[in-house]
Amino acid sequence: MATPFMKKIGISTGLVAGLVLTGFSSHALAMSPFQATYQFSYNGKNMGSATRTLTQNGNNWTYVFAAKAAAIASATETSHFGFSNGQIQSNDFSRNSKILVHNDTMSIKFNPNAKTINTNKRDKARSFAWKAGALDELNAELQVREDLKGSGLKSSYLIADAKGLDTRRFVKQGKESVKTSYGTFDTIKVVLTHDNKTKQSVFWLAPKLDYLPVKMSHQDGKTSYNLSLTGYKK
Repeated sequence: MATPFMKKIGISTGLVAGLVLTGFSSHALAMSPFQATYQFSYNGKNMGSATRTLTQNGNNWTYVFAAKAAAIASATETSHFGFSNGQIQSNDFSRNSKILVHNDTMSIKFNPNAKTINTNKRDKARSFAWKAGALDELNAELQVREDLKGSGLKSSYLIADAKGLDTRRFVKQGKESVKTSYGTFDTIKVVLTHDNKTKQSVFWLAPKLDYLPVKMSHQDGKTSYNLSLTGYKK
């Protein structure tokens, strides 16, 4: 990718990335379609808008994260998956980004029957072993949200990228009240740990909105970006 922002903004999610508090019973809620809109800033400057959209056709789910910074840059991530007994079954993932005249693409196909995961990035194909529970960077956000509604966060999550499966951890760091242009929300603050200590990703997840991320911050050395909720509908 040409910038850390377009590579990491999804989680996602691109999160990911996509995520219990007073007077709210979340356990009765099942995952359901929605659309959320955000304003994003890059290195402290407002740059454009972003959307998270989850749709359903039977047990075929599609999660799309799209961001655009005027005519300078854009990125779209798409995850297709199934969902059963609180667990996401990944099918495929794609990322397309454009910065000025430079385009970049990446795809991941999960093949549980063949026990393989096949990826392609910049026309370089790879194949590695599939493992149960393997997620992509975008639907990992949704799995975290479902786990918070259920028995709690897992000790670790397997997330596929172009080169293989990485083990990552999401760690709760308490509760915070977060003000956005869409309203003020009680949230759970969750940090995604990185092997690279110069990186930090933080999500503020609102139980009132089914653990939707109402705010997200990513720091990579001297580069940072932030997302803040501007709208939501189901």
